[in-house]
Amino acid sequence: MKVYQTNEIKNIALLGNDGSGKTTLTEALLYEAGLIKRRGRITAKNTVSDYFPVEQEYGYSVFSTVYHVEWNNKKLNIIDCPGSDDFVGAALTALNVTDTAVLLLNGQYGAEVGTQNHFRYTEKLGKPVIFLVNQLDDEKCDYDAILEQLTSIYGNKVVPVQYPIKTGPDFNALIDVLLMKKYSWGPEGGEPTIEEIPEDQKEKAMEMHKVLVEAAAENDETLMEKFFESETLTEDEMREGIRKGLAARGMFPVFCVCAGKDMGVRRLMEFLGNVVPFVSEMPKVHNTRGMEVTPDVDGPTSLYFFKTGVEPHIGEVQYFKVMSGKVHEGDDLNNADRGSKERMSQLFVCAGANRIKVEELVAGDIGCTVKLKDVKTGNTLNDKNSENRFNFIKYPNPKYTRAVKAVNEAETEKMMNALNRMREEDPTWVVEQSKELRQILVHGQGEFHLRTLKWRMENNEKIAIKFEEPRIPYRETITKAARADYRHKKQSGGAGQFGEVHLIVEPYYEGMPDPEVYRFNGQEFRINARSKEEVPLEWGGKLVFINSVVGGAIDARFMPAILKGVMQRMEQGPLTGSYARDVRVIVYDGKMHPVDSNEISFMLAGRNAFSMAFKEAGPKILEPIYDVEVFVPSDKMGDVMSDLQGRRGMIMGMTSENGYEKLVAKVPLKEMSNYCTSLSSITGGRASFIMSFASYELVPADVQEKLVKDFEAKQDKEE
Repeated sequence: MKVYQTNEIKNIALLGNDGSGKTTLTEALLYEAGLIKRRGRITAKNTVSDYFPVEQEYGYSVFSTVYHVEWNNKKLNIIDCPGSDDFVGAALTALNVTDTAVLLLNGQYGAEVGTQNHFRYTEKLGKPVIFLVNQLDDEKCDYDAILEQLTSIYGNKVVPVQYPIKTGPDFNALIDVLLMKKYSWGPEGGEPTIEEIPEDQKEKAMEMHKVLVEAAAENDETLMEKFFESETLTEDEMREGIRKGLAARGMFPVFCVCAGKDMGVRRLMEFLGNVVPFVSEMPKVHNTRGMEVTPDVDGPTSLYFFKTGVEPHIGEVQYFKVMSGKVHEGDDLNNADRGSKERMSQLFVCAGANRIKVEELVAGDIGCTVKLKDVKTGNTLNDKNSENRFNFIKYPNPKYTRAVKAVNEAETEKMMNALNRMREEDPTWVVEQSKELRQILVHGQGEFHLRTLKWRMENNEKIAIKFEEPRIPYRETITKAARADYRHKKQSGGAGQFGEVHLIVEPYYEGMPDPEVYRFNGQEFRINARSKEEVPLEWGGKLVFINSVVGGAIDARFMPAILKGVMQRMEQGPLTGSYARDVRVIVYDGKMHPVDSNEISFMLAGRNAFSMAFKEAGPKILEPIYDVEVFVPSDKMGDVMSDLQGRRGMIMGMTSENGYEKLVAKVPLKEMSNYCTSLSSITGGRASFIMSFASYELVPADVQEKLVKDFEAKQDKEE
């Protein structure tokens, strides 16, 4: 295979909602380019994409598939991404390492929730977008309605380049208003018959041609001047204008295909090869030091590893983009993230599970390799002249969490190793061993996402696992000041143990003044702070510890032991055993024994005094509250609002965004456990949401009562 140069390479992400036909389109593209001899079918489980057993089992894409096609002396690297929002990590990765997004639409449904989500990602990353309407042969396909829908959502930047003469089972022809030709196909699709536009279509085609010419001219001053003079542009000028419009997101061209019958695919490839921007025409990526890295073939070599696949009989397959310079078979490179050395023993270009050996890849190209010793997703390999590192891919926060257990506890370590390996393949899986909750947690993007993980664990790794509800990381705090004292005394022959601690606890907030005087039961306690220690707690909030002991009642050397005892109790609050936070402790008096006092005595006295005072200080439970943004079709807004309010959610606002309503709410984490499943059920899968931690707030009294009772019952059972 020839070595393609940077100005001959185009990188494209293929996106679209589940069921839009990306896998089928991939088969048609590879067939037209001559990389496969016959098109596979999803039902026959013989497609180039979706070749992993879990994908064939469930019938949907789980992983992105990297492949290439050669067309008109250009190399098109294409990444076919899963449509489900549960596998958003693959789509975001693909968009970050490609330069243009082809957004596929199901001819029956038009712009679905997946379309909206993917478009939002292209917006954030500033990537060009081409809309591609597929399944024009579906009897419910209405191309004009889809065009109207796209225009209402994305405005007049949506410009059709093609339109079908008719849709439905008889679809076999379309009009291309860029070339002003009619394309038609026989029953088997493939190579089209190209003819002049029939008389009955000329007026419509001319109108759409004028709109396209104007849109192309808008993105280049020279072309705009020419357009005003002659009201037309040549084919090459239009291509140039469209390319600039795409790169600036000034226009979103609309194309048509029927991928299942291989109609329109060849013309799409011509457009991708001739018009979409090259790697060199897109904004440059910055390394972690903020320096711009140009895809320069003569620059130092840097490879960014964006995806890891694990394949039977091969092991890890590492996919990379050449960010700068060129890489050859046998090159020795340095891992900038892990400090290790790697040899690129083999280089391949990809076509799903098939790989074609190459000797060299240059800046801007995408390839893969095997048998690397110590390279993980997100790592950078450099030659000796480069010090680049990259971390430009930002993944969304998880939306669905489950505690995971190996059915056979002896397999827990094996399960953890497998989970960490899977995270290499999909960085949106987050695995956490929670010391606080005493659970292993798996955070993902949805129920679908975690169901896939379970299938792979049980079928590929042969480890039976079960999911459970995750515990909620509550916090405990106090609402008023309280006082307590405790004497620890123990005598058992020889030296004994003695320590007495008198202390006051009160709620702490940032910037509160130092204490001076307290009154309890008519008695006044004056405070003269000798030392103050602020302890930021790793679980959030603070403990402020003040030594106000006068007259040497407790020696200063015992203060760290008292603090240690208090901290032990902060780690297991008295109400539910949750972490306590935001407390100020003032040790103001006590007693010690010249022989029997030691650190352990004061640690125990401090712990028990703190526990007694905490229970008298109006203790309250805090729960984590999350900011939730729901993107919902307007006709389902009322149902979604009612559901959120039923989850103790507080609606903070509503806005319209690209044809969908955006609902903003604050919701307790406890109520979000099964939200993604419920939202899908309420809206027929047409809504999506994102969530992020906001704050800790007091739980309502009835909820607190139930939590305390449940904890006490659990304690009794354990005793």
